[in-house]
Amino acid sequence: MRQGAAVGTAFETIQLDVAPEDKVATITLNRPERLNAFDRRMCEEMARAWRLVKLDDDVHAIVLRAAGTRAFSAGLDIKSSYGQPNSVWHHEDPGELLSPKWQKMWKPVVCAVQGMCTAGGFYFVNESDVVICSSDATFFDSHVSTGLVSALEPIGLMRRVGLGETLRIALTGNAERVGADTALRIGLVSEVVPPECLWQRAHAIAATIAANPPAATQGTVKAIWESLDKPYRAALDHGLIYTRLGNPLGRAQLAETPDGDGRTPRIR
Repeated sequence: MRQGAAVGTAFETIQLDVAPEDKVATITLNRPERLNAFDRRMCEEMARAWRLVKLDDDVHAIVLRAAGTRAFSAGLDIKSSYGQPNSVWHHEDPGELLSPKWQKMWKPVVCAVQGMCTAGGFYFVNESDVVICSSDATFFDSHVSTGLVSALEPIGLMRRVGLGETLRIALTGNAERVGADTALRIGLVSEVVPPECLWQRAHAIAATIAANPPAATQGTVKAIWESLDKPYRAALDHGLIYTRLGNPLGRAQLAETPDGDGRTPRIR
């Protein structure tokens, strides 16, 4: 596995590794002493990392994980200034830099959550394509408990778990935490594993996805996410265009693989 410096960029708040044999890149949030909370540097480094993996043809899928065991991410680091402009009308949403979709990175992202995920930590979860967690994971939104309006993270969360569950998470604040079993039940995650198996399992899922033709997987990610912003019939018409564009490319890529389309399906 080659590290971030080997692909041309060194980071301070995250780590980027690439496993060429599996065509999987791994981005690790690396501020465990701050519960992997993000500051402006981490936001900017995440945007650079998304661009690097987007442009690396050896990467077909990405694992997003976090160092340490206490927290996946505690959101925005309140002890460090994010540095917003003086004019409130020019304030920036940190999620634009943290999000693969805002960065037009359509390679599939597998997010592995261990420990606490709160507030701005949902930015990472909301726009990942597959989310799994360890059995000790907890999810909650601390905004209202600290006197802040929870307005941005719930928008993405509603797409995953619906209005009712989103409102409950947003309004109960620190008083109620969603455990791993509840997260699985409401669809916030798709799998729960023991903590010691989390990173290995996330990599295995990403490697399975990465083994498919990248034109097909990236086109699928793009088509599905873009459909969320369209009415039903418009989304179908838009998706039809992607099938015409992507299918010949994906089939050509599949024909170039040694196994062709004869791989054995895996049962989840």
